[in-house]
This record gives sequence, structure tokens and C-alpha cells, in this order.
Amino acid sequence: MRPKRAVASFDSASTFHRVLAQHLHGSSSPALGLGPAARAVSRLLPLVNHMPLRVREALYIWSGWSEAVQPSRVGMVDTDAIAEWACSQYPRGQYPAVLVGSSSGAVAHLAALAGIPWLPQTFLVPVRHHGLDPDDPAKAVTELADARDAFTEANPGVALHHMHDANQDRLMIRRMGYFRFKYQQLPDAYREFLRENLAPGGTVVVTDCTERWPTTATGSRQVFQHGAVGDATAEEYAKGGPRVAEFLAEQGAERRAWDPPPADGDSPEAEWGFDPALLGDLEDLCRAEDRRLDRLTFPRADALSGPVAELYRSWYAEQGTPADRLLVSCFAVIDAHLPLARGLVPYWTLFGTCAARDTLEKYVREAEPYDEIHLGLFSHGTCSIGRAGIEDWDRVLGHARRHGAYCGADTDAYPQDFASNGRFHRAAAALPEVPVLPGTAPWDWVRERLTTHEHPAVGYTTVR
Repeated sequence: MRPKRAVASFDSASTFHRVLAQHLHGSSSPALGLGPAARAVSRLLPLVNHMPLRVREALYIWSGWSEAVQPSRVGMVDTDAIAEWACSQYPRGQYPAVLVGSSSGAVAHLAALAGIPWLPQTFLVPVRHHGLDPDDPAKAVTELADARDAFTEANPGVALHHMHDANQDRLMIRRMGYFRFKYQQLPDAYREFLRENLAPGGTVVVTDCTERWPTTATGSRQVFQHGAVGDATAEEYAKGGPRVAEFLAEQGAERRAWDPPPADGDSPEAEWGFDPALLGDLEDLCRAEDRRLDRLTFPRADALSGPVAELYRSWYAEQGTPADRLLVSCFAVIDAHLPLARGLVPYWTLFGTCAARDTLEKYVREAEPYDEIHLGLFSHGTCSIGRAGIEDWDRVLGHARRHGAYCGADTDAYPQDFASNGRFHRAAAALPEVPVLPGTAPWDWVRERLTTHEHPAVGYTTVR
């Protein structure tokens, strides 16, 4: 099976990988970086916002389902081929550093600033089913058991995390299961890429998000994760509560709490967490090739967003580039190229939740004030638990000294604004350039500041 057919283009990791690869090729990422065909389709998407809600939801579900793999073909998914495809997207060259590991929009912006690749540890393979109650996680475990076994048997070098989130992924999981896999052994393609494209004396940087989540073992190298990072807590997913009951009532569900399989441990969080099993192979490679191995640790995927934004501001200041315009991206609504091409400071938010909004607002409140704040929003189609409303995001925009505005978001349609992806790029690309563009920051400059930064939650250490 072709890797592009197996991996979800709508997922966070594949999106960040794609927009970074396009940046290293010197271009921006219209319509999530999906290329000319998707760019043309994105211009038609505003029509969707005028359709009835049920029609919009059905189209959203279909768009994801069309990418999902048939259960009978899951054993044909080749994670080694996916690694080879991921490497093939980057220009060949002699890079001073390469990032490997956890997914984060801030990681993509960090790599873009330094002009270096990032090799994801995690990818999403969506698996079709014929329709399951999203509020019955135990049924999802049972129905997709054969598919999980087929996947792990065909791919011995990975761990499989079957993630089921009836809160934030409610629409999609009606017709598909989320199979996220993590490389526990370094794929041959990654090994070869590092050998051929990491300059002598270069650095492999492990991006290590330490976030974990309760899980249930379902077989060898496979776990089931009920719920996901957002505003609802792991305890609410497991035991319910007032917010869960209210949400399920609003969704027209018969139950008022979920009844997932009991957790028997915890694991690296399916979407964002780093599996340390990969470290051994990376250490062996760096030792054999006489390369440095560093580790960038952070507790949540968006914990890097503030420090990376400040890196951009410092670099801009040294280059004589104004650093007073903030471009806020959200989940998969992101572009890694335009910040440097327009002299914008990038800040990535994890999702459209109150927790993500609070983290962003804390940053803009404590940072040197921005003259302009341009804010993009990702629409996932559901009024989920802890979703930040437009009035919440308005408060963030109010921190701009001169001008705060949404970047391509239809605030009336949010969170069913399925045209926001293409509009975000067009709105950001239309912002005026600055007189002096900053260019790429040298890796030694970036590394020195990562090593000496003062953010208490983020660590940067040398492993060897």
C-alpha cells in the first residue's frame, strides 16, 4: 500500500511534516499544504459553511472516511515504507541538525527557523468501519481487534495506540478508528537519512513530549487510549462528571457517561507523547557516526510555543526585522513558511480549547506587547467539552496594541467552519512583508538559546 494512501493527511503529525518539508523547499502551504488540487478545492469550501449543519457534518465525516484504510487491508500498511516516504519529502543536503520524535506545531516552527528537517515518531493510520456508536468505546475495542492484530503483526518495529475520543473526534470516529503508531526501532530510512544528510559534527535532537495517558493493553505492542489531550481530563473520560453528562445530553446520546475498558497502566500519549524505546537506536547511531545527541523535553505539545515565539523575536531583533506581529496557528491550521517570509512571529495553539486559550493568553499577557495579533482557528465540527468560544478568543485579540483580527476564520460558523484551512493561508499570505526579512537562523545560534533559556517546563540536555 502506498504510504500516502495509508497515512491521514488531516492528522497533526502529517500536516506538520508536510508544511515543514514545503518550507525547506522554499514554499508555503495553502490548504494544509495539500498542493494545487486541494488549493482549488479549498476555494469552494466557503460554500459548505452555508449548508445545513447536518450536511456540513456529513461532508466532514466523508472527507476523513475517504482517506481511511479498509480493515481487510490494514496488514498491508508498511511503516518502514512510510518512514521512507517521510524522508523523501525533504531536500537532500548537509544539515547541521535533524529533529526526531514528538509532534508539535511549535517543533515545526523551531525546525523552520533553523532550516532543518523533523522526522516524526508518530503517524496516524485511520481504519474504516461501518458505523459505531462513538459513546461505546468498549465496542470499538472489540470491533477493531483483528485490525489491530494485523497491523502489529505486519510491523514489528512499532507500538500501536488505538485512540478513541468521543469528545473532540466525535464526528470522525463514527466511521473510522484512529490507529496511531510510534516507531520503537529506528526505521532503516531514518537511519540512512541521518547518515547521509546530517553534517559531520551535527546534532540529532530528540523532541520528547513527556505527556502520558491512561491506557488498556489490548495485545503485544498495542494499547487502547480512551480520550485525548484537550480540556476534558482523563478522569472525566474514565468516570464521567457534570461536564460529560451535559455534553452527552447536548449530543442526544442516551448515556450520561462513557464506560470504557478499565485502564491497566499508562503510556506515552497517543498523538503527542514520545516513546523512549526509540532512544537506544538513536544513541547507537550517534555513537557509531560520531554525532551529538541532544534531548528537548517538554510536558505538553504546546509548552514549546512560547519559547519558540521568543526565539523568533530574538532572531528578528538581531536581524533588524520588526518583531511586533504575532501569527497564531491552531492544531492543523498552520504554515511553517509564511512567518519567515512575512516577518511574523509564530505561536501554535494545541486546539480550540479553554486550556489552549489560557496558555496563549498567558503568553501574550507576559510577553513584550505585540502591535498586531492575527489568530487562526481550527474547526473540528463539535461543541466539545471545554471548547473556547469566540468571546474567549476575542479577549486574546484584545491584547494587541494596535490591531487584533482573526486570520481566515468565520466566527459565525466556528466550530463548523470547515473552510478555515484554505482561508488561513490566504489571509496570512496577504499580510504585508517587512522591509528586512530575517532569513534562517544558524543552528549554533538556536542551540545556544535552547540551552540557556529560562522556561521552567522546557529542558534541553546533551545525551552524548
